[in-house]
Amino acid sequence: MGDADPGTSTLRGAEAVADGGGGDGGAGAPVRPVEALVLVDIQSAFVAGEDAVPDAARVLDRSRGLLARARAAGALVVHLQNDGEPGAVDAPHTPGWELHLPVAPGPREIVVRKTQDDGFEGTALGELLEAADVAGLAICGVLSEMCVSATARTALARDYRVVLPHDAHATYDIPAAPGISGVVPAAMSSRAAEWALGDEVEIVARAADITFTAPAHARRSG
Repeated sequence: MGDADPGTSTLRGAEAVADGGGGDGGAGAPVRPVEALVLVDIQSAFVAGEDAVPDAARVLDRSRGLLARARAAGALVVHLQNDGEPGAVDAPHTPGWELHLPVAPGPREIVVRKTQDDGFEGTALGELLEAADVAGLAICGVLSEMCVSATARTALARDYRVVLPHDAHATYDIPAAPGISGVVPAAMSSRAAEWALGDEVEIVARAADITFTAPAHARRSG
């Protein structure tokens, strides 16, 4: 893997924030299609109610669009669902644990439960991607610097092409820390999380610019 191909809407540095300010509309340059969509922890505890991440409405809107396009293309769709500790807002079988976007169960749309930030650790995610002949995947969801970042980092380490739409992931404000900093706005934390993934991740300003295709094995069998 290396730098992004010229002519794509993949961005690095401050360009992504500047170019992504126009919302989901306005087509950028083409981005090569990916064969899978991984939705990270889009659970009611984090995207609904008073305790939702500040940009929950935007993340839900963009994620719905990604999900619709992935389904229409026959791409693999994986919903990661975090099993929090007892008493946590996302503890299993509590209202906050529930996936907020409807799932259409089938061979190409699967829920994978996890207990760690990294969606690959202790789960079947890696096996699912390998079995489907996935080469590239888009990732969206929450929280930017935790589960989104950890899952993206492992995907990169496994030599997957990873596309991260800037407007389809989010987190919370980082509280002030005496003697260290004031409050760090959530948007800044999300941007820093993107940047920390390094040169191999493809940061796309608008989720609307991401397209999907069916994995190779599905195209052959179809």
